[in-house]
This record gives sequence, structure tokens and C-alpha cells, in this order.
Amino acid sequence: MIEFIKSGTQFDFVGKFKYTTIISLVLVLASLYFAVTKMKYGVDFRGGAEIQIKFDKSITLDELRTMLDKKGFSGATVQTIGEDDTNEYLVKVLGSEENINQITHQISDALTTSFENQGPTVRKVDMVGPKAGAELRMSGFLAMFWAMLAIMIYVGLRFDFRYSPGAIIALFHDVSLVLGYFALTGTEFTLQIVAAILAVIGYSVNDTVIVYDRVREHEEKYTGLPLATHINNATNETLSRTILTSGATLFVTITMMILGGLAIRDFFIAMTIGIVVGTYSSVFIAAPITLSLDRVMKKK
Repeated sequence: MIEFIKSGTQFDFVGKFKYTTIISLVLVLASLYFAVTKMKYGVDFRGGAEIQIKFDKSITLDELRTMLDKKGFSGATVQTIGEDDTNEYLVKVLGSEENINQITHQISDALTTSFENQGPTVRKVDMVGPKAGAELRMSGFLAMFWAMLAIMIYVGLRFDFRYSPGAIIALFHDVSLVLGYFALTGTEFTLQIVAAILAVIGYSVNDTVIVYDRVREHEEKYTGLPLATHINNATNETLSRTILTSGATLFVTITMMILGGLAIRDFFIAMTIGIVVGTYSSVFIAAPITLSLDRVMKKK
């Protein structure tokens, strides 16, 4: 059997906690700042229209974007759907309650007249009003909140409620960094990103539970030893499993991110970032919080 990490490793994870805590705190604060001030919400959350159009002949994204800019739709975004030879595109444009129908018709007419030789066909038009978009945005954040609350209760019942704060803060750390990336890069925050973050929450807590479960086993087996020793031993014992699992999952998400096309690229970017920070937080966020709470409780 191949071992990427030899058994019996004795890495001092606890000794690095003071450094990783500072780094994580800076990254989370910066991510929250960017998320509040620079987040670019997509049509799903701000209101607008999505127009799915298919061409009989080949056309490039640049040609489509240039035409939309010339017609005054500089805020529109364009992406391909399916394989390149299908010549199918999705045009997203922002709009208000009053002019969303007018803008939709203008774009449809512009596409039809400008690319008459390419045989354009408008296949579907989806419209979201600003009010509905705001409600969707709130629902997305509430979904993340309720997911983390349910996980906190689960971890508390599964282990001990002294473990719950570490798991929740680790999840908050992961979600913050994913949001910070999209805000900093100016990538649109859409419903599929919310779905990716919910998947990241599930993945991250699974990794945290594995470490916590091994810590509890050590506490029951080796009574009298400090919690810091249990955390170090448990993390070292699960290190090989963590690297193999995260590595295999990353291989899939990176492959889909590169080869999957623009329609799903943002989803797998969020998943890739989430897996990396989720694996990191299981060791360097959840464990230090639990250790700190244990020391406070002992002092009291």
C-alpha cells in the first residue's frame, strides 16, 4: 500500500496555532471588507434579464460583446453554453422594474439584426425584478446561516458543545474567504456560487468532524494528557487521510474548472478555494478555538 505520509509523524500543529490564527484573522477581516464594499452581485440578486440565444453559424464571444457595447449595453455579460460547436450563448443584462422588458426586447432585436447572416434564434428569456433579486440574495445568505446553525447543533450533540464554536468559526472562516475572493476579483456573485458555498460548508464540517472524532478517541483512551497533545496526535494520525481525500477532490474540481466551460467555472472555482481553506481550517481554526475554550473553562 502506498503511503504519501508515513505513519507515526509528529508534526507540532499546536505550536503553529499562534501564527496561523493571526494570518487567518487578517484574511477574514480583509475578505469581509471586500465582500461588503466591492461585491459584484449578478442578475440573480440585483434584477435583470438572461437571454439564451443560439446561432446557426459560428460566432465568437468577442464579436457578441463588441456588438452589445456598440448598442449601449456595456454592462451586459456574455458566456457560452455547452460545447463550442453548438454556438449557444447566454446574455445577462441588469435592469429595473420599469425598463427590464424594454431592455430585453432591445437586446433581442439588436442580436437579430446585427447577426442576421448567422441565423440567431432567441430560445429563452428569464427576467428577475430588483425586488425579487434582493429577496433571493437574502434567502441565499439565510441558507448559509441556517446550515451553519444546524451544523453547530449537530456537532454539539455528536461530541460536546465545547467543540461547536470551533466548527462554526472554521465554517465562517471558509465562507468569508470564498466571498472575499469573488469580491476582490470582481467576479459576479450568483446563485450557483451560493450552491457551491453550501457544498463547501458540508465538505469542511466533514473534515472537522474526522479530526474531532479522533481527538475524542484519544481523550477516552489516554486520560490525563492535555488536550493540546490529543489534538497533535489526532491531526497527525488523520493527516494521510486528509491529504488523500482533499487531493482527490481537488483533482476533480480543478479539472472541471479548467475544462468544464464558462457556465460552471465559477462554481468550481468556489469549490476549489473552499476545499483548500476547508482542509486548512479543520486543523488551524477549529482545533485552536476548541483548545482556547478548554483552557478558559479549566481556569474558571
